Amino acid sequence: MKKIKFRPQLFFIIVFLATFFTACNDNDDSNQTARMMVRMTDAPGDYDAVYINVQDIKIKASTDTGEEGWVSIASDEFVPGEQNLLDLTGGVSLLLADNVVPAGELGQIRLILGDGNYFVKDGVDYPLATPSAMQSGLKLQVNQTLQAGATYEFVLDFDVSKSIVTAGTSGSFNLKPVIRVSATATSGVIKGKIDPILEGYQVVASVPVGDTTIEAYVNEETGMFQLDGVPAGTYTVTLTPEEGSGKAVKTIEGVVVENGEVNDLGTITLVALP
Repeated sequence: MKKIKFRPQLFFIIVFLATFFTACNDNDDSNQTARMMVRMTDAPGDYDAVYINVQDIKIKASTDTGEEGWVSIASDEFVPGEQNLLDLTGGVSLLLADNVVPAGELGQIRLILGDGNYFVKDGVDYPLATPSAMQSGLKLQVNQTLQAGATYEFVLDFDVSKSIVTAGTSGSFNLKPVIRVSATATSGVIKGKIDPILEGYQVVASVPVGDTTIEAYVNEETGMFQLDGVPAGTYTVTLTPEEGSGKAVKTIEGVVVENGEVNDLGTITLVALP
Protein backbone atom coordinates (compact mmCIF):
# COMPACT_ATOMS: atom_id res chain seq x y z
CA MET A 1 0.00 0.00 0.00
CA LYS A 2 1.42 3.36 -0.99
CA LYS A 3 2.10 5.65 1.95
CA ILE A 4 2.21 9.42 1.93
CA LYS A 5 3.04 12.05 4.48
CA PHE A 6 1.72 15.58 4.33
CA ARG A 7 4.85 17.67 4.84
CA PRO A 8 5.35 21.42 4.39
CA GLN A 9 7.69 21.89 1.44
CA LEU A 10 10.06 24.65 0.48
CA PHE A 11 10.87 25.66 4.05
CA PHE A 12 12.44 28.94 3.05
CA ILE A 13 9.15 30.01 1.46
CA ILE A 14 7.28 29.26 4.68
CA VAL A 15 9.76 31.28 6.73
CA PHE A 16 9.47 34.19 4.31
CA LEU A 17 5.69 34.05 4.29
CA ALA A 18 5.47 33.78 8.05
CA THR A 19 7.07 37.19 8.51
CA PHE A 20 4.05 38.72 6.81
CA PHE A 21 1.34 36.82 8.67
CA THR A 22 0.81 38.00 12.22
CA ALA A 23 -2.83 37.04 12.66
CA CYS A 24 -3.56 33.61 14.07
CA ASN A 25 -6.55 31.74 15.46
CA ASP A 26 -7.31 30.83 19.06
CA ASN A 27 -5.35 27.59 18.75
CA ASP A 28 -2.08 29.48 18.05
CA ASP A 29 -1.69 28.22 14.49
CA SER A 30 0.84 30.92 13.64
CA ASN A 31 3.61 28.32 13.44
CA GLN A 32 1.52 25.83 11.48
CA THR A 33 0.60 25.71 7.83
CA ALA A 34 -2.23 25.07 5.41
CA ARG A 35 -2.22 24.25 1.73
CA MET A 36 -3.77 26.86 -0.56
CA MET A 37 -4.72 26.49 -4.21
CA VAL A 38 -6.01 29.32 -6.41
CA ARG A 39 -7.66 28.65 -9.75
CA MET A 40 -9.12 31.04 -12.31
CA THR A 41 -12.17 30.30 -14.44
CA ASP A 42 -14.47 32.37 -16.65
CA ALA A 43 -18.12 33.18 -17.08
CA PRO A 44 -18.49 33.30 -20.90
CA GLY A 45 -19.02 36.52 -22.87
CA ASP A 46 -20.02 37.27 -26.44
CA TYR A 47 -16.48 37.45 -27.84
CA ASP A 48 -14.24 35.32 -30.04
CA ALA A 49 -11.48 35.50 -27.45
CA VAL A 50 -10.40 37.62 -24.46
CA TYR A 51 -6.68 37.67 -23.73
CA ILE A 52 -5.36 38.96 -20.42
CA ASN A 53 -1.76 39.11 -19.27
CA VAL A 54 -1.66 37.37 -15.88
CA GLN A 55 1.62 38.07 -14.07
CA ASP A 56 1.25 36.99 -10.45
CA ILE A 57 -1.06 36.03 -7.60
CA LYS A 58 -0.47 37.40 -4.10
CA ILE A 59 -2.05 37.12 -0.66
CA LYS A 60 -2.22 39.24 2.46
CA ALA A 61 -3.27 38.38 5.99
CA SER A 62 -5.10 41.62 6.75
CA THR A 63 -7.88 43.52 4.99
CA ASP A 64 -6.29 46.98 5.20
CA THR A 65 -5.82 48.85 1.92
CA GLY A 66 -2.10 49.53 2.36
CA GLU A 67 0.69 48.15 0.19
CA GLU A 68 2.56 46.35 2.97
CA GLY A 69 2.32 42.63 3.57
CA TRP A 70 1.64 41.25 0.08
CA VAL A 71 3.37 37.94 -0.70
CA SER A 72 3.46 36.02 -3.98
CA ILE A 73 2.20 32.41 -3.85
CA ALA A 74 2.30 31.63 -7.58
CA SER A 75 2.95 27.96 -8.37
CA ASP A 76 6.23 26.90 -9.89
CA GLU A 77 4.18 25.44 -12.76
CA PHE A 78 2.43 28.74 -13.48
CA VAL A 79 3.93 30.61 -16.42
CA PRO A 80 3.11 34.35 -16.42
CA GLY A 81 1.72 35.66 -19.68
CA GLU A 82 -1.25 35.79 -22.01
CA GLN A 83 -4.32 33.71 -21.16
CA ASN A 84 -7.50 33.36 -23.21
CA LEU A 85 -10.31 33.57 -20.69
CA LEU A 86 -12.72 31.87 -23.06
CA ASP A 87 -10.61 28.72 -22.75
CA LEU A 88 -11.48 28.64 -19.05
CA THR A 89 -15.12 27.56 -19.35
CA GLY A 90 -17.02 24.29 -19.10
CA GLY A 91 -15.16 23.12 -16.01
CA VAL A 92 -11.70 24.15 -17.27
CA SER A 93 -9.61 26.30 -14.93
CA LEU A 94 -6.11 27.79 -14.76
CA LEU A 95 -4.04 26.85 -11.69
CA LEU A 96 -2.39 30.03 -10.43
CA ALA A 97 -1.17 28.84 -7.05
CA ASP A 98 -0.65 25.61 -5.11
CA ASN A 99 1.47 26.38 -2.12
CA VAL A 100 1.97 25.99 1.61
CA VAL A 101 1.05 29.13 3.57
CA PRO A 102 0.85 29.97 7.28
CA ALA A 103 -2.43 28.98 8.92
CA GLY A 104 -4.58 31.74 10.36
CA GLU A 105 -6.36 34.70 8.86
CA LEU A 106 -6.33 35.32 5.10
CA GLY A 107 -7.62 38.79 4.28
CA GLN A 108 -7.12 39.36 0.56
CA ILE A 109 -6.02 37.85 -2.72
CA ARG A 110 -4.44 40.06 -5.38
CA LEU A 111 -4.41 39.27 -9.09
CA ILE A 112 -1.57 41.05 -10.89
CA LEU A 113 -2.18 41.83 -14.58
CA GLY A 114 0.31 43.15 -17.10
CA ASP A 115 -0.12 45.19 -20.29
CA GLY A 116 -1.16 43.96 -23.72
CA ASN A 117 -4.68 42.82 -22.84
CA TYR A 118 -7.15 42.64 -25.73
CA PHE A 119 -10.28 40.93 -26.98
CA VAL A 120 -11.31 39.58 -30.37
CA LYS A 121 -14.76 40.25 -31.82
CA ASP A 122 -15.84 39.13 -35.32
CA GLY A 123 -12.20 38.49 -36.14
CA VAL A 124 -11.01 41.99 -35.12
CA ASP A 125 -8.60 42.66 -32.26
CA TYR A 126 -9.52 45.42 -29.79
CA PRO A 127 -6.95 46.63 -27.22
CA LEU A 128 -8.02 46.75 -23.61
CA ALA A 129 -6.61 49.64 -21.60
CA THR A 130 -5.94 48.95 -17.94
CA PRO A 131 -6.81 51.95 -15.72
CA SER A 132 -3.93 53.20 -13.58
CA ALA A 133 -5.78 52.15 -10.42
CA MET A 134 -5.63 48.55 -11.64
CA GLN A 135 -1.97 48.41 -12.56
CA SER A 136 -0.94 47.37 -9.06
CA GLY A 137 -3.36 44.47 -9.20
CA LEU A 138 -6.96 43.71 -8.40
CA LYS A 139 -7.54 43.30 -4.66
CA LEU A 140 -10.16 40.70 -3.75
CA GLN A 141 -11.52 40.53 -0.21
CA VAL A 142 -11.54 36.98 1.18
CA ASN A 143 -11.72 37.08 5.01
CA GLN A 144 -11.14 33.35 5.48
CA THR A 145 -9.60 31.51 8.42
CA LEU A 146 -7.22 28.78 7.25
CA GLN A 147 -7.10 25.83 9.63
CA ALA A 148 -3.67 24.27 10.15
CA GLY A 149 -3.24 21.13 8.07
CA ALA A 150 -6.29 21.68 5.88
CA THR A 151 -6.35 22.28 2.12
CA TYR A 152 -8.28 25.18 0.61
CA GLU A 153 -9.18 25.83 -3.00
CA PHE A 154 -10.08 29.38 -4.08
CA VAL A 155 -11.75 29.95 -7.43
CA LEU A 156 -11.55 33.36 -9.14
CA ASP A 157 -14.55 33.51 -11.47
CA PHE A 158 -13.77 36.16 -14.10
CA ASP A 159 -17.00 37.68 -15.48
CA VAL A 160 -15.95 38.71 -19.00
CA SER A 161 -19.30 40.23 -19.97
CA LYS A 162 -19.04 42.76 -17.12
CA SER A 163 -15.28 43.30 -17.24
CA ILE A 164 -15.01 44.97 -20.67
CA VAL A 165 -16.42 48.49 -20.73
CA THR A 166 -16.39 51.28 -23.31
CA ALA A 167 -14.22 54.30 -22.54
CA GLY A 168 -16.70 57.14 -22.98
CA THR A 169 -17.34 58.09 -26.61
CA SER A 170 -13.81 57.38 -27.81
CA GLY A 171 -14.67 53.95 -29.17
CA SER A 172 -11.90 52.38 -27.09
CA PHE A 173 -12.33 49.83 -24.31
CA ASN A 174 -11.15 49.45 -20.72
CA LEU A 175 -10.52 46.31 -18.75
CA LYS A 176 -12.18 46.61 -15.33
CA PRO A 177 -12.18 43.04 -14.01
CA VAL A 178 -15.27 41.81 -12.20
CA ILE A 179 -14.27 38.69 -10.32
CA ARG A 180 -16.23 36.58 -7.84
CA VAL A 181 -14.19 34.66 -5.26
CA SER A 182 -15.39 31.37 -3.81
CA ALA A 183 -13.54 29.13 -1.36
CA THR A 184 -13.83 25.43 -0.66
CA ALA A 185 -12.01 23.49 2.02
CA THR A 186 -11.05 20.19 0.44
CA SER A 187 -9.69 18.33 3.48
CA GLY A 188 -9.65 18.24 7.26
CA VAL A 189 -7.34 17.34 10.14
CA ILE A 190 -7.25 14.63 12.81
CA LYS A 191 -5.19 15.24 15.91
CA GLY A 192 -4.80 13.84 19.40
CA LYS A 193 -2.44 12.94 22.22
CA ILE A 194 -1.23 9.60 23.55
CA ASP A 195 -0.87 8.66 27.19
CA PRO A 196 1.57 7.61 28.47
CA ILE A 197 4.34 9.16 26.37
CA LEU A 198 6.68 6.37 25.30
CA GLU A 199 10.12 7.80 25.90
CA GLY A 200 12.63 6.21 23.55
CA TYR A 201 10.02 4.56 21.35
CA GLN A 202 8.21 5.85 18.29
CA VAL A 203 4.47 5.68 17.73
CA VAL A 204 2.97 6.00 14.25
CA ALA A 205 -0.51 7.48 13.80
CA SER A 206 -2.13 6.48 10.52
CA VAL A 207 -5.41 6.58 8.64
CA PRO A 208 -6.19 4.76 5.36
CA VAL A 209 -7.55 6.97 2.58
CA GLY A 210 -8.48 4.95 -0.49
CA ASP A 211 -5.38 3.13 -1.71
CA THR A 212 -3.03 5.35 0.31
CA THR A 213 -2.26 5.85 3.99
CA ILE A 214 -1.70 9.22 5.64
CA GLU A 215 0.61 8.84 8.61
CA ALA A 216 2.66 10.86 11.07
CA TYR A 217 4.90 10.18 14.05
CA VAL A 218 3.75 11.05 17.55
CA ASN A 219 5.86 13.80 19.10
CA GLU A 220 8.22 12.07 21.55
CA GLU A 221 8.15 14.98 24.03
CA THR A 222 4.49 16.05 24.01
CA GLY A 223 2.71 12.89 22.85
CA MET A 224 0.81 14.92 20.26
CA PHE A 225 0.07 13.76 16.72
CA GLN A 226 -1.66 15.36 13.74
CA LEU A 227 -2.83 13.83 10.47
CA ASP A 228 -3.16 16.54 7.83
CA GLY A 229 -4.95 16.68 4.49
CA VAL A 230 -7.59 14.04 5.23
CA PRO A 231 -10.59 14.18 2.85
CA ALA A 232 -14.06 14.42 4.37
CA GLY A 233 -15.35 11.05 5.51
CA THR A 234 -15.40 8.54 8.36
CA TYR A 235 -12.18 6.70 9.18
CA THR A 236 -10.38 4.32 11.51
CA VAL A 237 -7.26 5.83 13.09
CA THR A 238 -4.50 3.44 14.13
CA LEU A 239 -1.74 4.13 16.65
CA THR A 240 1.13 1.68 16.26
CA PRO A 241 3.79 1.71 19.01
CA GLU A 242 7.30 0.61 18.10
CA GLU A 243 8.11 -3.02 18.83
CA GLY A 244 9.65 -3.37 22.26
CA SER A 245 7.64 -0.53 23.82
CA GLY A 246 5.37 -2.99 25.59
CA LYS A 247 2.25 -1.22 24.33
CA ALA A 248 -0.45 -2.65 22.08
CA VAL A 249 -1.72 -1.23 18.81
CA LYS A 250 -4.70 1.09 19.39
CA THR A 251 -7.50 1.68 16.87
CA ILE A 252 -10.17 4.37 17.05
CA GLU A 253 -13.12 3.73 14.77
CA GLY A 254 -15.78 6.08 13.45
CA VAL A 255 -13.55 9.19 13.30
CA VAL A 256 -15.45 11.80 11.30
CA VAL A 257 -13.55 14.35 9.22
CA GLU A 258 -15.19 17.46 7.80
CA ASN A 259 -13.58 19.74 5.25
CA GLY A 260 -11.84 22.68 6.85
CA GLU A 261 -12.33 21.33 10.38
CA VAL A 262 -10.04 19.80 13.01
CA ASN A 263 -11.24 16.67 14.81
CA ASP A 264 -9.43 16.56 18.15
CA LEU A 265 -9.56 13.02 19.55
CA GLY A 266 -8.25 14.20 22.88
CA THR A 267 -6.07 11.96 25.05
CA ILE A 268 -5.83 8.32 23.96
CA THR A 269 -4.58 5.73 26.42
CA LEU A 270 -2.18 3.08 25.17
CA VAL A 271 -2.55 -0.19 27.04
CA ALA A 272 0.09 -2.79 27.77
CA LEU A 273 0.45 -5.88 25.64
CA PRO A 274 -1.33 -8.90 27.11
